[in-house]
Amino acid sequence: MPGKFVVSLTFAKDNLDKATVAFVVANAALGSGQETVVFLTIEGVRLSIQGYTDGLQEEGFAPIQDLMTSFAGAGGQIYVCSPCFKKRKLDDTKLVAGAKVVGGAKLVEFMAGGCPSISF
Repeated sequence: MPGKFVVSLTFAKDNLDKATVAFVVANAALGSGQETVVFLTIEGVRLSIQGYTDGLQEEGFAPIQDLMTSFAGAGGQIYVCSPCFKKRKLDDTKLVAGAKVVGGAKLVEFMAGGCPSISF
């Protein structure tokens, strides 16, 4: 049975370096056999909207859109903080693949048995 891993991300365009590295780490966790969740909060929730990442690329890395697509395609889950999402009046009909708007209880449920995490 694989372990679990959480990457918590609070940034988007406001710190593309951190946002990009978060998805690099998330992809590495998936690649090492971990059931992985990226938890988007605060400004990070904007990454969950289709089209937001178009053309965004941190120097020295793959485009963040490619990293996110690879993550979701490999079975990674993207949890989007519901209160943060609602505060920013975003459209939940335009979520990227692998993303779902959830409350904090869903993250707690995922992590409850013990789960390493990293925050960006």
